[in-house]
Amino acid sequence: MQAVILAGGEGTRLRPLTLTIPKPAIQLVDRPFLRYMLDWLARHGVDDVVIASGFGAEALEGALEGEAGAGPAISYVQESEPLGTGGPLRLAADEGMLDERFLVLNGDILADLDLGALMRAHVESGAVATLALHPVDDPSAYGLVRTKMGGEVAEFLEKPDPGEVDTNEISAGAYVIERRVLDLIPAGGMVSIEREVFPRLVGNGLYGHALDGYWMDIGTPERYLQASWDILEGRVRTEVPDRLGGAGPWLGADVTIGVQASIDARAVVATGSEVGDAASILSSVVLAGSRIGPGAVVSDSILAPGVRIGEGASIGPDAVIGEGARVEAGTELEAGARLAPGELVS
Repeated sequence: MQAVILAGGEGTRLRPLTLTIPKPAIQLVDRPFLRYMLDWLARHGVDDVVIASGFGAEALEGALEGEAGAGPAISYVQESEPLGTGGPLRLAADEGMLDERFLVLNGDILADLDLGALMRAHVESGAVATLALHPVDDPSAYGLVRTKMGGEVAEFLEKPDPGEVDTNEISAGAYVIERRVLDLIPAGGMVSIEREVFPRLVGNGLYGHALDGYWMDIGTPERYLQASWDILEGRVRTEVPDRLGGAGPWLGADVTIGVQASIDARAVVATGSEVGDAASILSSVVLAGSRIGPGAVVSDSILAPGVRIGEGASIGPDAVIGEGARVEAGTELEAGARLAPGELVS
């Protein structure tokens, strides 16, 4: 079975993290985020993955190096300019990389949905494309997919008014597609498969299939943090809880923890980082090579690699600190602060 992962987006909602690291390569607990997707695909029999990359393509490939023997075979198709979510599929097809039938996944999904069930539903219905549907608490934040009896898609409804909400099922960013669908995508064009291709297939072989299980779009800081805690606490199927031997925190190799430092169970402190004496890390992710000074407090925040937090400084809640940024001793950052890579705040 073959899958295409759409990993060419710029991750604007996760800036400043994604100003220096492509979103699929950002560390999520103990590994690049994209590795979770590859593991998910492997569990459902996918042995061939095409990664459609654009921004940060070399960094993304580098993040997956050293793991080539694990999981599906990986090949890459690279956009020279943004092509949306449909253009990369046409590019891969034109380069002879795609089978007659394949899965397509948005590159920002953490999930354990049954992709095998999606493929079986697609085959049984004779569809040209089948969307994975998933229930959410607030479908108005994503847009609705209305289906008929038997699963045929009847209508898409973006940002509906409360009175229009008659289903809680959204498109989960996972699809099975017959390659002939790509004839609807012009070569070299920037095309949204969700907004320009799927609506043209309504009434012409487009189906939806509801899947239960865990699903999270990690495209915002809040969801990135929640996904981290869900992994640590075993709410999504991954190998991490088994490696930890229980709930978090997760501490990488060569992490130094000072005397009387406090690290919450909901915390990630990545390889080579230092936490000073009496410092506190609460519900936060501290990525590789960062330094937290004595007595500093980091709360409900994300620190990119190589960040320096001075003695007694206070970070968060809801702060996102870019790679290599520095916060001087005693500084208190306001809630929701964003620091650009390399920025100095005193």
